[in-house]
Amino acid sequence: MLRLLQLLSLILPSLAAAFPVPEIEWAPKGYLCPRSAGEVIIDGVMDEVQWERAPWTDPFVDIEGDRKRAPHYLTRVKMLWDDEYFYVAAKMEEPHLWASYRERDSVIYHENDFEVFIDPDGDNHEYYELEINALGTEWDLFLGKPYRDGGPAIHGWDIAGLKTEVALKGTINDSSDQDRSWTVEIAFPWKALAEAAHRDCPPLLGDRWRVNFSRVQWQLDVTPLGYSKRPGPGGKALPEHNWVWSPQGLIAMHYPEMWGFVEFAEEAGEFELRPADHTRWRLCQLYYGQKQSFEETGAYKDSLAGAKVHITPSGFEIIALDADGGKHHIDETGHLW
Repeated sequence: MLRLLQLLSLILPSLAAAFPVPEIEWAPKGYLCPRSAGEVIIDGVMDEVQWERAPWTDPFVDIEGDRKRAPHYLTRVKMLWDDEYFYVAAKMEEPHLWASYRERDSVIYHENDFEVFIDPDGDNHEYYELEINALGTEWDLFLGKPYRDGGPAIHGWDIAGLKTEVALKGTINDSSDQDRSWTVEIAFPWKALAEAAHRDCPPLLGDRWRVNFSRVQWQLDVTPLGYSKRPGPGGKALPEHNWVWSPQGLIAMHYPEMWGFVEFAEEAGEFELRPADHTRWRLCQLYYGQKQSFEETGAYKDSLAGAKVHITPSGFEIIALDADGGKHHIDETGHLW
């Protein structure tokens, strides 16, 4: 099979698509997530005093970062945690509240939505995705590995014990008026997240998880008859906007190495990257290079500057040390450990 791929890469070089990579500087967002001092009621309102302990994230940006214009509606998130749950609350400016999907596990991003992505141990594999619309309809998925690495999503998987509620400031699906915003509160139970954490849950103080948030926003035509997706040339709907907390550098959310860091703490504070974070990003860059090399030549490189490379029966393993002496690995599936 490897020999066949090598021959095809020589015969049909023009058909080989370059492996897509982020096209921005790696600068993931970070958030010190404070512990809640009391009960958080999941009602979509965020009126408990506990939320005052949690700062807002930076406003969302375009998924491609500064390469595209800033979003025209404000989106921000707060986070908290306690012994039972990881809490996420989002507020989204929205003059036109619109949603129609009411059945759980519908493809929610085909309409406006809010999305959460969680990789508990930061290994780029075994992570969670939750999407929710302004009607409160949920779609939760589990991915063993990203789509780029052949990982199909498990659509039938549900987050046991999940709590979500949405609150609207306006009238949904009524195009005769102008709305203000919608908010969502989510409680992720540690018992469900522990499945992919491979570490203590709830987390220990100082533990860091990879997390990102996305808001899908379609361009709408507003008429007395209601809302519809704005058509482009040929009648097909114009592409949606993808607004995120930590930019990806390409239109693809399933690059977990580009997600933000959430560190679990007693109090909110300043976040700082660690030497291991930079080393693991360097390994991801080498992984990109190896994937591109294979597409171009049908083979992986067996030597890379600043890292040890082992060619394996299934692909490769790259090993690098961080400034503190920690050892880190990545393989041909993008798995980090």
